[in-house]
Parts: sequence; structure tokens; C-alpha cells
Amino acid sequence: MATTASTAAVTSLASVTLEVADLEAARRFYSAFGVDTYISLRESEAHSTGFRGFTLALTVSGPATVDGFFGAAVDAGATVLKPAAKSLWGYSGVVQAPDGTIWKIATSEKNDTGPDTREIDEVVLLIGVEAVKATRQFYVGRGLTVAKSFGGKYAEFAAGQSSPVKLALYKRRALAKDLGVPVDGTGSHRIVLGSTAGAFTDLDGFAWETVA
Repeated sequence: MATTASTAAVTSLASVTLEVADLEAARRFYSAFGVDTYISLRESEAHSTGFRGFTLALTVSGPATVDGFFGAAVDAGATVLKPAAKSLWGYSGVVQAPDGTIWKIATSEKNDTGPDTREIDEVVLLIGVEAVKATRQFYVGRGLTVAKSFGGKYAEFAAGQSSPVKLALYKRRALAKDLGVPVDGTGSHRIVLGSTAGAFTDLDGFAWETVA
């Protein structure tokens, strides 16, 4: 059963920084993709192979807007992991940016009844974890507020007022399957999360740093 909390988060995800090998190329890609205002970029040569354990997901109004963002990403150099198509839950597609970050673009609407608005309703950072319940409690212990929880399968945290991205947890293996990639991966996650209350590293190795 889902649970919902109405209290505001004491701690929240304040920023998302992607670590990339080519900073200028990444800036050009994310500007063309249309998501550059939601993330920060940092140059890094940290070793990373395979699945990095997370995806950034865009929720939009309809299939035409999914196609618009999907096409913009591919035109800018992204690799198609899953072509945009109808599914049980709506309409979605998955791409991988040149820097290796995986993006999912989705809508709950199946019928293409409206134009491409090029507007994003929500951005969610979905991190794949080994144990959803344990990681959820870890974050609660650091001041985050659970907004939705579905047992050991999924958890979502309340967004802060200044955060453009919502944080959610999913089983790592299930997330990799949903994205169409092998579950194995080694090295750096190549992402740093900004915290409103102190630096820490979570149970799956995702690093948080303090932001003003």
C-alpha cells in the first residue's frame, strides 16, 4: 500500500551534478536536449563502466512532447536504448547521452492528442539500490521526507522548494531492466547530489555534498 506524507522535507535534493569527461561537449548536448537548467556539469576522469545505477526521467504532457525531446537528444548525439513506444503505463523512450548518462522521457498518455509543447512537467532522479527499504530509512535518518512508498519496490521523497529534481528509489536490477541495459557496472556513478544539510555517502555509494 502506498503511503503519503504531508510534511515538508527538512533535507532535500538541492542539485544534481553530472561528472563528464568533455565539459564543453556536454554543455552543448544538454543545451540542445533542453534540460540544461535542471542539472550542473563537472569535469571528471573517474573510471566508470557499464550501468551507473541511475537514470534521470522527464515526465511530459503527451507523446508528441516525448518525441520532441527524444528527437532533440538523438540529433544532439544521444544513443537510443529504447525507441519511443506505447507501453502498459503510457508512452516512453530511453536514450543515453554522449557522457553516458541515461535519460527516460515518458508520459502517462497513450494517444497523441496534442502538440509538442517542449515543456517538462517533472524531472525525477531515479537511483537503483540493492534494498529500497534500507536506503529509504537511511535517507529518512538524514532528514528527507517520504512522499510515496510501495514496500520494498519504490520510494519517492518530497522535493524541496528550490529543487528542480525529485528523488526516488527503485531496485537496481528492475531499473536496469526498465532501461534496457545490463545491470552490471563498476567504478564511479559519475553523479554528485547536492544536500541542504551536510555531506554523506549513501548505502549504494551515491555521494552527496553540501550546497548553500
